[in-house]
Amino acid sequence: MNTTPSKTTDLSKTASPADDPEKNSADAAVTEDPTATATPSGATDEAAVPAEDRDEAAVPAEATDRAEDDGLEPEDLEPDPFTEARHGVGAGATAVVSAALGIVALTGAWSGRVAAERETLMGQIQTAGGSSAAQQISEIYGDAWHTTALVNGVFAVLALLVGAFVLARPAFGTPATRPQPAWIRAVALAGVALGTLGVLISAGMYFDLFLSLPVAGTPAG
Repeated sequence: MNTTPSKTTDLSKTASPADDPEKNSADAAVTEDPTATATPSGATDEAAVPAEDRDEAAVPAEATDRAEDDGLEPEDLEPDPFTEARHGVGAGATAVVSAALGIVALTGAWSGRVAAERETLMGQIQTAGGSSAAQQISEIYGDAWHTTALVNGVFAVLALLVGAFVLARPAFGTPATRPQPAWIRAVALAGVALGTLGVLISAGMYFDLFLSLPVAGTPAG
C-alpha cells in the first residue's frame, strides 16, 4: 500500500534575513559599537582645546561684546591711572584756598594795611588846617580802623563762600563716579569755620562793638 504524504515540506525554502525584521534589528544592534556615542558637529574642535584655555578665551570676548553693547571701547574697561590721580584735584585745591582765605581774614592782609595807611594819610591832610580833637580821632584813627575791618571782612566772606561751594558741589551738576574724599570735606569745612569767625570779628570791629573810638576830654577852663 503506497502512502503519499498529504503535504510536502519544501526544505529549499528557508527564512531569509529580509523576511525576519526582528532578526535584522538584533543583528544590527550586535554589530554596532556599544561604546560609540553621537558627536555633534563642531564638538571635536572644542574637545581638543583644554577647559582652561576655553575659559580664558571666552572671558575677554564676553567682556568686549558687553562693552560694545554699552557703547564703550575695550580700553575703557580698565580705569586710566592718570584719571584716577587727577580725581578730586580741583576740589582739593579750592578747599585749600578757602582755608587760606579764612586765615588771612583773621590775621590781616597787606592790602588791609595799605588801605588803612591811606586812610590815615587822608585824615591827616583833612585835619591839617585845624579841627577838633574828636574830628582828628575819627578821621585819622577811626577811618583806618574801619577800613582794616572792611578788608578783613571781604576775605572772610570769600572764604565762607568758597568753602560752602566745595561742600555743596557734589549735590549739583553731573553726579560724580565716586564720593568726595574726606580730607577735601575737612579742609573745606575748616575754611567755612574760619570764614564765619572772620565775618563776626570784622563786623564787630567795623561797628565798634569790641572797642570803641577814644573820646577826647574837654579842655579845662
